[in-house]
Amino acid sequence: MSAAGGGASRLVLWRHGRTTSNAEGRFQGQLDTPLDEVGHAQARAAAAQIAAMRPDRLVSSDLSRARATAARLEELTDLRAVEDAGLRELDAGAWQGLLHQQIADHWPDGHRAWRSGEDLRIGGGEKRSELGARVAAALERHAVATPDGGLLVAASHSGALRAGILVLLGLPPEAWATFASLGNGRWAVVERRFGRWVLRGYDLGPRGVGEDPEGRTNADGARGLSAAERSAGAVV
Repeated sequence: MSAAGGGASRLVLWRHGRTTSNAEGRFQGQLDTPLDEVGHAQARAAAAQIAAMRPDRLVSSDLSRARATAARLEELTDLRAVEDAGLRELDAGAWQGLLHQQIADHWPDGHRAWRSGEDLRIGGGEKRSELGARVAAALERHAVATPDGGLLVAASHSGALRAGILVLLGLPPEAWATFASLGNGRWAVVERRFGRWVLRGYDLGPRGVGEDPEGRTNADGARGLSAAERSAGAVV
């Protein structure tokens, strides 16, 4: 859809709650891993705030961690999530399921380039630019199906939402490194203004659920990640 057209005027782009793989620092990609206990608590806390926004439509990645996150909002509203594989996380190929240190050991050049924000096909899977095009197209489709001026909520994944946001805002893939990863259970808000999508808020949501002593909400999959890895943004 064109940003000047009808449909949703706001998008809440919601990352799923934590999984055990997130806590361990594993690169999940499209592996179907469930929420852990903390992840369910994060989803419930976030859903209470999102429900208060009175959303008009709810969509979700078909992976179980995103679907279980969306289910917490279903419990508080009359909405039922529409599943869409277009909202899945990055296909990371051979990297999926591995710890970041294992990836760095086996693919040092590729891991270094990925951390620097390069748009490469990791593990034989997707490029970030391909991910962004796929996710943005799914968001546009569901925005069209939302009542005019309404609010669309999309439960998805950190890397998927980050890449999709770049495309919606008209930013190049190289802008990836200027955005931090969304924390587990947290969200971004994109609004339609003056004929285009604009970023209204980023990494929003309740704090204190599953946070470590420094107040982080496991934005990149594990507390042990380096600052460079956190800047690059693990899609886990």
